[in-house]
Amino acid sequence: MVRRAHVSETPATHLLRAHKVEFTEHPYEYVEHGGANHSAEVLGMDPYAVVKTLVMQDERARPLLVLMHGNRKVSTRNLARQIGVKSVEPCAPEVANRHSGYLVGGTSPFATRREMPVYIEQTILELPRILINGGRRGYLVGIAPSVCVQLLAARPVNCALAE
Repeated sequence: MVRRAHVSETPATHLLRAHKVEFTEHPYEYVEHGGANHSAEVLGMDPYAVVKTLVMQDERARPLLVLMHGNRKVSTRNLARQIGVKSVEPCAPEVANRHSGYLVGGTSPFATRREMPVYIEQTILELPRILINGGRRGYLVGIAPSVCVQLLAARPVNCALAE
């Protein structure tokens, strides 16, 4: 018998399944530039519990991932100071796509093309459950936030700003 891939299989969900991580699937209609606030609204979730995956780089163009609440921004100055670099800025979309292997708007921190350090806003770890991109636009997965630390070695930081 040939086993067909799950309809929502992505490199991210493949990695989660391989590590026996329990997750829920949350597809929604993707809207260009809708962001985490749109997905939270459509799915009836608090945007604070919808975590966005941001591909950024330091002053030497070394990429890194930042996991941030959907309704917060990253203080790049605070982040740079905490991780010991001079500056941090978002990558251009085409650069982010190249580093992650995902399209912007569908970037998952799991199973990225290039291995990158991952930083997670520390208050995310206080939530019982989060929704995070599952590796495709219009597709989030629900997981325990501790999975980000266990599978990604995500380091907690304090760099959230109100949007």
